[in-house]
Amino acid sequence: MTNIYNLTLNDLEEYFLNINEKKFRASQVYEFLYKKRVKTFDEMTNLGKNLIQKLKEDFFFQQIKIILKQEDVDVKKYLFELLDGQRIETVLMYHNYGISICVSSQVGCNMGCKFCESGRTKKIRDLEPYEIVEQILQIEEDIKERISHVVVMGIGEPFDNYNNVLKFVKIINEPKGIAIGSRHITISTSGIIAGIEKFMYEDGQVNLAISLHAPNDKLRRKIMPISNAYTIEELISVIKKYIAKTNRRVTFEYIMLDNINDTNECALELANLLKGINCYVNLIPYNETENIEFKRTKNNQIMNFYDILKKNKINVTIRKEFGGCVDAACGQLRANQNIGG
Repeated sequence: MTNIYNLTLNDLEEYFLNINEKKFRASQVYEFLYKKRVKTFDEMTNLGKNLIQKLKEDFFFQQIKIILKQEDVDVKKYLFELLDGQRIETVLMYHNYGISICVSSQVGCNMGCKFCESGRTKKIRDLEPYEIVEQILQIEEDIKERISHVVVMGIGEPFDNYNNVLKFVKIINEPKGIAIGSRHITISTSGIIAGIEKFMYEDGQVNLAISLHAPNDKLRRKIMPISNAYTIEELISVIKKYIAKTNRRVTFEYIMLDNINDTNECALELANLLKGINCYVNLIPYNETENIEFKRTKNNQIMNFYDILKKNKINVTIRKEFGGCVDAACGQLRANQNIGG
């Protein structure tokens, strides 16, 4: 048996055709799931008793559970318990352009970035599509509002769970489903080359973000073990191919670590690295945690770094800070196994 939220609309259409039912049944089920938000097959009243019984035999409806919610200004952090007892975290943020959600894609993470809490728990398993979809459904139910933007930037490396993440994107992008537009969805990767190469051939206009965090290999290897597998030269090369193929702008995420990657020299090196690439840099003030020794760059040095990139004609923004008081900020997510049971 599989969870009903694991299925794309096309999957459901094929399922109904295989059991000698009309294809339009798939649209009916999708409407019940994502428009009417029913919680049982019995509520799908216009399908008929026999078909409802068949669905019960082939699919299960059980959902992940919110077991803790923490709130700060313009942000809420949710701790979810999965059906096997594992836990993940999800962050909701209120912006002037809408409501965004940062979803997790794995239980734990194998990337091991030195500055990141999530990487302190090794990957236990990938999330199935339904476990990512339900992060949105459960939170929309909790806040009684529609989520407008999704970033796959929580616990886990999305391209280490490529097929499930892309299926999740198809499910939430489906107009008859949650109907979140492609351009309002962003997938963030630490730089898995094979994943980027596959992603450039996907349909749709989903955004790509790269967690870069250093302008050269020597420095990047110190803070991001993935650099031992892929050099920055290889990463930039595949990004140029991606942009040429998709005509989409790429975001480079850059966490500001005090006296590590935040010097004026690093800023100049980063500007030279990205010169001529259709991209923008998102500078992220580091969120300190009690378990990791890195410190946050001083505000005046963040501005110096910003100014150097600007003067060198690099599009750059400084990310608005969310959720530091509830450990919901970038790099702070870690499913606390001791909370809630």
